[in-house]
Amino acid sequence: MLTHLDKKGNAKIVDISKKNISKRLAIASGKIKISNDVVKEIKSAKNKKGDVFTVAKIAGIQAAKNTSSQIPLCHPIKIENIDIDFIFDSLNNEIEVISKVNCYEKTGAEMEALNSVTTCLLTIYDMCKALDKQMIIYDVMLLKKQGGKSNFNSKK
Repeated sequence: MLTHLDKKGNAKIVDISKKNISKRLAIASGKIKISNDVVKEIKSAKNKKGDVFTVAKIAGIQAAKNTSSQIPLCHPIKIENIDIDFIFDSLNNEIEVISKVNCYEKTGAEMEALNSVTTCLLTIYDMCKALDKQMIIYDVMLLKKQGGKSNFNSKK
């Protein structure tokens, strides 16, 4: 059953009024394939727009905090912590972004973690597109969700 549809098939926000507040955790990840030129640019820290990972991290934090204003049926939540890590694999010319979002809420933080990862990846693209317009963003996924009544662990 899709929770964002009423009995007539119309869009609706999920009623969380009867849910209990609990500790929630969501972890998401995604990757971007980059060129050798982008690898060199990031390693040299000479990007004209600033430090790529710092700007991407700030963008990812902002995205998580603003998820409910970007995703129409997503509840606003009070985020307690956001951790964003970048795994730079210069051998395979890719960057993996991992976002961990914690909160004490009636609903989970998976949309915030996914929005954070996606925005980090788009920011990396934006900052490096002058060197490579063929970067590929891929494998954006939820890795883990804890709290509430449904937990999830990816097989990845």
